[in-house]
Amino acid sequence: MKRLFAIALVLAGCGGPQAPATPSPATTAQTPRPAAARTAPRDYAQVITREARTDSGLFDVHRVAERLYYEIPDSLLGRDMLLISRMAQAPANLSPFIMAGWSMAEQVVRWERDGDRILLRTVSFQNIAPDSLPISISVQQNNFMPILRTFAVEARNSDRPGVVIDAGPLFEQDIQAISGMTSAMRRQFQVRRLDPARTFIDWVRSYPINVEVAHTLTYDAGEPPTQSGTATISMQMRQSMILLPADPMRIRYQDPRVGWFSLTQNDFGTRTLGVAQRSVIRRWRLEPSDPAAYARGELVDPVKPIVYYLDPATPHEWRPYIRQGVEDWQPAFEAAGFSNAIIARDPPSTEDDPEFDPEDARYSMVRYVATLTRNAVGPSVSDPRSGEIIESDILWFHNHLRSYRNRLMLETGAANPGARSLNQDMDLIGETVRQVIAHEIGHALGLPHNMIASSSYPVDSLRSPSFTERMGVAPSVMDYARQNYIAQPGDGVTHFTRKIGPYDHYAINWGYRVFPTTTPESERAPLNAWVRQHADNPMYWYGRQGSGGVDPRSQTEDIGDDAVRASGYGIANLQRVMPNLIEWTTRPGDDYTDLSELYGEMVGQWNRYIGHVVTLVGGVFETLKAADQAGPVYEPVPAARQRAAVQFLVAQVFQTPTWLLDQNILDRIEHSGGLPRMRAVQVGRLNQLLDPQRMQRMVDTEARGPGAYTAAQMMANVQNGVWSELPGSGAIDVFRRALQRGHVERLAWLVANQQNIAGGGFGLSTAVNVPQSDFPALARGQLADLRPLIRARITRTRDTVTRYHLQDVLARIDAALDDNE
Repeated sequence: MKRLFAIALVLAGCGGPQAPATPSPATTAQTPRPAAARTAPRDYAQVITREARTDSGLFDVHRVAERLYYEIPDSLLGRDMLLISRMAQAPANLSPFIMAGWSMAEQVVRWERDGDRILLRTVSFQNIAPDSLPISISVQQNNFMPILRTFAVEARNSDRPGVVIDAGPLFEQDIQAISGMTSAMRRQFQVRRLDPARTFIDWVRSYPINVEVAHTLTYDAGEPPTQSGTATISMQMRQSMILLPADPMRIRYQDPRVGWFSLTQNDFGTRTLGVAQRSVIRRWRLEPSDPAAYARGELVDPVKPIVYYLDPATPHEWRPYIRQGVEDWQPAFEAAGFSNAIIARDPPSTEDDPEFDPEDARYSMVRYVATLTRNAVGPSVSDPRSGEIIESDILWFHNHLRSYRNRLMLETGAANPGARSLNQDMDLIGETVRQVIAHEIGHALGLPHNMIASSSYPVDSLRSPSFTERMGVAPSVMDYARQNYIAQPGDGVTHFTRKIGPYDHYAINWGYRVFPTTTPESERAPLNAWVRQHADNPMYWYGRQGSGGVDPRSQTEDIGDDAVRASGYGIANLQRVMPNLIEWTTRPGDDYTDLSELYGEMVGQWNRYIGHVVTLVGGVFETLKAADQAGPVYEPVPAARQRAAVQFLVAQVFQTPTWLLDQNILDRIEHSGGLPRMRAVQVGRLNQLLDPQRMQRMVDTEARGPGAYTAAQMMANVQNGVWSELPGSGAIDVFRRALQRGHVERLAWLVANQQNIAGGGFGLSTAVNVPQSDFPALARGQLADLRPLIRARITRTRDTVTRYHLQDVLARIDAALDDNE
């Protein structure tokens, strides 16, 4: 394999398809020499005195009084090391998502010697070229490596080759590259400076492949996030410096049809006419302990399994579910030929492992975080040369238990007796904890969200007890498909939660199967063949998260292959839960805080189901394919499904859902607010339908030929649904009046809009030049059509408020049309 040369500005998580070796001495020598050191090195004994407290490991670290010295062997100069800056102890209210264990920065660094000065450089492998090619010189010149800090050589050890530096300033000064204080935080909290009198190194430890430092940083701040009277922010950071393997793991090229987190690299050394961009997947290094048995198709243990330790702070009652969530991935790895590939362990005792430390980068952890945030995350740290995942810390936030308690009640309570209480059974909540952990472990194994997975199961199958017990609610635990809200009372369904499924087994096999080949290129053919074998089965499709606003199959929190039917079943279950909400959320002596929270989430859940249907209108299916596969990648949602979606929205949203306005509940939780809440949802969804980007996709579909559901048809259907009272003569209620005003406002906005909406960005986006589109004309036409109908309705109206309302909207229409004529 050719040795690759790489120098670039470091970005956390960057990398490339080949594993470049350390640059040659000639390359390093081209670096401009900084100013000479202030003092010459002293005798070793003068620096590392008898009072020194020494810890040996990757390199010796010495504490002499308040000073910290690193003794770096010559053999480690120029070696790639991963520097992880992690929040060890966070101040309250710093951020909803930054807490103990959160990685603030990850970067590759090298210690380089320049005379009597040591440079700590950051390194990247984003831009590369083989160092045998002339263009490698230009890559170096145009990607000069930043110097994080310089250190004078304080001493040399005559007994072994190496240098001693005073490393203290790296951790006692305000170096933003390894700080826990981001630029945004500095602005938000009005940070003035790092106070050196209250900043210090807590401890340092050296292990066989890493050095760990804990240091406390204290900032003067005008608006600290907590205890404002102190004008102070203090935090403890952990710096993990990990030696990367001398022999990088063999890369595997990414295939967009199979979901994997990846690292992207620009290779300037290929024969491609232009820069070749390559992506490699991020995964753990799993190697068979018995290659011969593995080649025969037998299951074998890996040389080094993936091991997750539970945080010592994890409550004992949740530990079995968390361990199971980790080890649920073992069958998926068996599909790739590995037994016992992933293991969960309780935190060891001091006797069993005296060096165990959750902050030690040698240990991957499932951390239990005491915070009000409702979430869980599954980050990992990888070698940017090869994509090899080095370590990972899963974060489970304690208050996420509340999220699942509430969602189980609302989404499944109609058919699931165990969910009808605030104090749900331990096993029921434990099962959701297990599946959340499995989801986050999936991220840490290299799998991103697969939002298309949940659309592959037929709606009717999700009402089947045998199917749901066997298959869960989606073929991938990596989708946001949490609970079975489709199952109806009487169906007999007892399994309501997600689980690791067929897609997950397929993806793990695709990413971790070891081939008896010598190059990444030779793996491409069998990997492509596997994708082709599964191409006609939607259970094995991958849908990227960014397409959810356009592809109705790739949405969050949805299940089933028909959003209209699925949302209809979901709403039917919410309607069954609503009359029981007071009973299920209150106890004698308590107030109605929980009832208020659950009611708010009930409205949010209804709104979520509605959103799944909205996306069908103007939707476009994105089916990822390679050039050797037949058929289009993008196809409009069939016209009949779009019409059905609008009919559903007229019935479920624009006709006031009075079942949500349960006066028994509202009288207990608020003095007012029902109307603004309802208007916000109704008008919000109306505006989404009359969105220029959505309508532009409909116009594009219309341009393909006859048979499309056009923007004009959709707008007419919406108008008829919103203004269904116009042929009559009776009163129009307050909710409908608010919706009708919102409709006129939206049409007026389209008439007057001079917006030019850019496409691109994250996911799928549609560019629209609104003034040059049909939409102002369509909106103007609708307003003009409404005007005589409203005038005629006024003459038939006897209800005073209704007449005033119609006169008001007529004046608004007149203003919109007159101001733009």
